[in-house]
Order: sequence, then C-alpha cells, then structure tokens
Amino acid sequence: MYSKPLEKMLRKKKVEAGDDVRITKEKNSYAGTVMPKSESADANIILIKLENGYNIGIDYNSKVRIEKLGTKSRLEKFPTHAFTFDPKKPTIMILHTGGTIASRVDYKTGGVSPAFTPEEFIAMFPDLTKIANIKSRMIMNIASEDMDHTRYGHIAKEIERDIKLGLDGIILGHGTDTLHYSAAMLSFMLQNLPAPVILVGSQRSSDRGSSDAALNLACAANFITKTDFSGVAVCMHENPSDDGCLILPATKIRKMHTSRRDAFRPVNANPIARVGSDGKIEMIAENYLKKDKKRNTIVNVNMDPKVAIIKMYPIAEPTILDFYLKNGYRGIVIEGTGLGHVPASPEDPKKSWLPSIKAVVKAGMTVVITSQTIHGATNKHVYKNLRLLEATGVIFGEDMTTEAAYTKLCFVLGNTKDPAKIKEMLLTNIAGEISQRRELRQFP
Repeated sequence: MYSKPLEKMLRKKKVEAGDDVRITKEKNSYAGTVMPKSESADANIILIKLENGYNIGIDYNSKVRIEKLGTKSRLEKFPTHAFTFDPKKPTIMILHTGGTIASRVDYKTGGVSPAFTPEEFIAMFPDLTKIANIKSRMIMNIASEDMDHTRYGHIAKEIERDIKLGLDGIILGHGTDTLHYSAAMLSFMLQNLPAPVILVGSQRSSDRGSSDAALNLACAANFITKTDFSGVAVCMHENPSDDGCLILPATKIRKMHTSRRDAFRPVNANPIARVGSDGKIEMIAENYLKKDKKRNTIVNVNMDPKVAIIKMYPIAEPTILDFYLKNGYRGIVIEGTGLGHVPASPEDPKKSWLPSIKAVVKAGMTVVITSQTIHGATNKHVYKNLRLLEATGVIFGEDMTTEAAYTKLCFVLGNTKDPAKIKEMLLTNIAGEISQRRELRQFP
C-alpha cells in the first residue's frame, strides 16, 4: 500500500499502474509510465518506467506534482510488419520458446512476461531482414526454469521439422537461466545436422534501453549466413558493451552472472567464433561439422528424467541417496569438491559417502562425478580417497560441466539399461562435452 498522502494524490489525479505521467520534484521533471507498487517498496515511493526503459523511484512529498498524460494498455502492444521474401538471401527460421528475449513489461505485475507473437517479435528487430529472409513461429511460451524432458523432445522435433525445409539455419530463442541445459540436451538429441541451430537469449528484456536481444540475434544471423558451421551452438554478448558476441560450444558453457549481458562463458573450451557488431566473423575453432544440406539429421529424443544433481559440501550426509533410490531415480550426478571428492573419512565411517554410494550403484543406479570448481577435470588417480571412490563403481565425468553431465546422463539412460553400455556412452565424446585437450588460455 502507498502512504496515505501519496494514495490521496493518485486518487485525485486518477492515476494507476500503466498510466503515463509527468512527475515534477523541485527543479527536476520525469516522464514515464507508473509501475505497480511492490509490497517491499517504501510506501512513499512512486515507481515509473522512463522512455529509455529504466525505472526510477521518486520519494513523494507535498511539493511533488503529478500530471496524468494518458493511459497505456496494461500490456504494451507492438506493431506487426510483413516482410517481402528475397530469393537472393539465405533463409533463417526463428523458433520461440519464451524467456526474456521474447518478453516485455506487464504493467499488471510490474515484471516482464513472455508475450510477443512471432510477428511482433520480427517487427521489433527489422534489421534482421537485411541479413536474411526471416521466418518465425512460436513453439512454446514458457520461462526457461519451467523447461522439462517433454519440452526438450518437443523442441528437437520442431527443429527437425524445419531443418528438413532446407533452411540455412535456425535461431532458437530461449530464456537464459537454463539455456545451457537446453543447449547441451539438444546437442545430444540432434546429431548430424545439415545446418546450424543457434540458441540465443537475452539478459534484459527488449523494452529496456540496455537490452542485448537485438545484437545477440543479429550476430547469430550473421554467423549462420556467413560461415560454413553446422551443429548446435550458443550466441551471447562477449562483454558488457555492444562490441559483438561469442559463438559458444553448446556442451561447454555455463551462465556465470545473474544479470550481466556477457554472463555466458566457455568452460574448458574456446569459443567457436567471434562476431562483431559490424557483422564481421573471426573463426576460432578449426575442427567442426560443416554445412551440408544433403545431410540427414539423426534425432533421438529418448531421455530418462529420473536423474538428480547433488552438490557436495562439508557435513553433507549420504542418507540423501536413499531418498533418490526409494523414489525410482536411475542416475545421480555428484558435483564433488576439487578433483571430485566426497567425504570418505575412515575416522567416522557414518559420515563417509562411500558405503552409501556403493549400495546405490549395486542397486542399479548410475553415479557420475563432476567437479564444482567449474574449470578443470576430475581425476580418480591423484588421492587415495579418489581411488576408494572409484572402487564404489562411480564414473568420473572427465571435464564435463555438471550441466552437460546431467543432460548426457538423462540421454544415456533414456537409450540403454545395460551398465556396460551406459559407462561406454558416458565416457564417449558425443557432442564435444569431453575435451580432447585443455589449454591454459581456456581458464579466464
């Protein structure tokens, strides 16, 4: 609730969330759209969104003047625009799944909601049509944290459908929070692609002046049309400015920051390419699958969702493994410390994870060990406790990220129940998730 004086003024002026106003305080004047009152915000603060997309809070007092300029729709509407197909240009399909890249302000809630139709989306980024013919369609409309195994399969099937049309490439708009999970999963589900599939997200919604959506999309489109790369990859900002983007390997990335535009970084790998804001391409990778429109995509959407991730920490109790075993889980990724450690102290056997791990492995569960250090690889040979851990039947995940190990384990368990085959598949480099060699410059 607003303070009584502010509430009285807003009622007098008939101002509510979504209305355009001009607020004058002392010698300063601000024009913008009133945002909803947050429960946690100071009762005397009125929040408005400026034309540049940024929000400011103004502390109300008797000298503050509020003028109503007009009423906006509670969910801002954007124009649509039709584009003429140019047979001389390459053609790209943009598939939308939701997320910030396809979001705008919802004045009912004060937040951003995925609400663009494909036609609105294209109209907001008309420069894309200078690069290629753009087709666009919505295949789902969810926040990325709501992604699940059925949706992974649906996305893969939709990509398969469009790739058969002979397109030059596909851009998949996706929320950033779980983009790295989806990129890895699609890399396992979609093999032998004839053209590139580039996942693109946006850390800031398109209504904001600092949005990274336009540059991320343009760089992805330029990369698709100007290179011979094929396969799944990710395109996001290289640094906080608008200098350009990096094309990142889909199974070797992680989101490293909650809000920075350059939040995504490669892990134990180099970027595939650098794309400047001017459209110029610098290829970094040397060995990669090349475009071939005659190639037939191998699509495998089988996966087992009964896989969990456990992060190791001091005083962690192994009884959590019993919960997963009793609830039908077939796989667990343990994000160990350092080289892949779990508690294994012989001084206090009750706190050792080794007996519990050995028991769940014997019961048929697959346990993969990764490292929470992010960079570097697990190593089962360096310390005695690691050799004891290996003896329980776990599989050390080499230098896979936890996210890649998790999605790969879901994929492997969806395709076989044979323990020997499971281990073989997990330790076979399917989509670049296991590095053949690591370089010093890969550590930032």
